Amino acid sequence: MASAYDKVAAGFERQRALPSEVAQSVRAAVLAAVGHIKAPRFLDLGAGSGRIGLSFVAAGDDYVAIDLSARMLQVFAEKDAGRHRTQLVQADGRALPFAASSFDAVLMIAVFGDVPDWRPLVAEARRVLRPHGVVVIGRTATPDDGIDERMKEELDRLLAKRLPHTPRKNGRKNAAQHLAANATATTNLVPARWSVKRSAREFLERHADGARFSRLPLGVREEALAELAEWAKVQFGSLDAASTETHRFEMQVFRFGEG
Repeated sequence: MASAYDKVAAGFERQRALPSEVAQSVRAAVLAAVGHIKAPRFLDLGAGSGRIGLSFVAAGDDYVAIDLSARMLQVFAEKDAGRHRTQLVQADGRALPFAASSFDAVLMIAVFGDVPDWRPLVAEARRVLRPHGVVVIGRTATPDDGIDERMKEELDRLLAKRLPHTPRKNGRKNAAQHLAANATATTNLVPARWSVKRSAREFLERHADGARFSRLPLGVREEALAELAEWAKVQFGSLDAASTETHRFEMQVFRFGEG
């Protein structure tokens, strides 16, 4: 099975790494959500390179990582370097190779931005979830007035101008609404905040080899990035002008059943 993330896996951690304390805080929040269950079993659907999952592995949790990209899972394994028992499974999240009611918590961290239809993912997450289990959606959120968010909005505008019939799709909000409508309880959490320095040049470098972006026609990509760079020079004075931003990790915990 091929994945667009196979091509970008080598540089993924360098461009999108999270502080280790963020992963630990996310794990603590997930554990609290299933705290009444002894030795819970976790499924990380779209685990990627293990930015969050490695904290579960290092703690010896009953944790299974699944991802469509074999190369991303290889990066995950290399980071652990055989120090722990790591359960890594290459499979499509829309057809999970697990029996129904197999996990106490299903994590879906930053998985909806590159998925054309969120429904099969959510349906499979619910199928493998045990009674009284939780589904967790999470993502890194940046400030609306920060460099990252402003660059992202401008890039979306530039791409929409060139590809008007292929708008960017992110089903996270729709998936969250669906889960909330069917859950017994929904909890919104921000388990971690951290400061990072951002520049327009760093944004351009990250998105040049992004998985979703890399599937667009080469000419469109080059033109959009060139125009975005010129826009950024005007907005920020320089591609290398750095700004300190506060990023946060947002989680939504959907509980099913009582307890």
